[in-house]
Amino acid sequence: MEKISKANETTSNHQYTMKEAFMFSQRMAQLSKALWKAVEKDWQRWIKPYDLNINEHHILWIAHHLKGASISDVANFGVMHVSTAFNFSKKLEERGLLTFSKREDDKRNTYIEITEAGENLIFDLMKDYDPESNLVFSGSEPLRELFGKFPDLAELMAIIKNIYGDDFMEIFEKSIHNIEHDFDEEDRELKRSATTPTSG
Repeated sequence: MEKISKANETTSNHQYTMKEAFMFSQRMAQLSKALWKAVEKDWQRWIKPYDLNINEHHILWIAHHLKGASISDVANFGVMHVSTAFNFSKKLEERGLLTFSKREDDKRNTYIEITEAGENLIFDLMKDYDPESNLVFSGSEPLRELFGKFPDLAELMAIIKNIYGDDFMEIFEKSIHNIEHDFDEEDRELKRSATTPTSG
């Protein structure tokens, strides 16, 4: 009798069944793994000519958007361990793509700043972006043809926000806004906007 009452109590406290929860988690796990495999392949193919790996490119991208990010910021937004963010940032510093610094008011944290060479590399990569060779884009294009727009990912963004918080989403939205501001299109090629400042 006690077991039945506990089961009823659990059902009344939750608006989902264990089976629904498990099925959702499994769908997300399988679909996310399949999607990440395609994203990873696209990403590696895109950056390979520039002798970068995914972590290095992601760190450069974050440094471009945050303009003086701490290693902790990079780790949080890059969804990587702090030691990973630091070690790959060091490699980028050795290549002259980032600089390291400390701040007078914050001696505990290490900050990175993208250099002009790093900015140029970011913009060169954008010029080399080819949607035709991008598996994720190609997989989404039929939806655009059918509905007149790309998937807006609102539900996915809501899930990410609930996992990683408002700060993560603010930086994400800022990076999307920056793309709109920093790049122009000419003859189906992305170019640096005339209004985009260069790093010193």
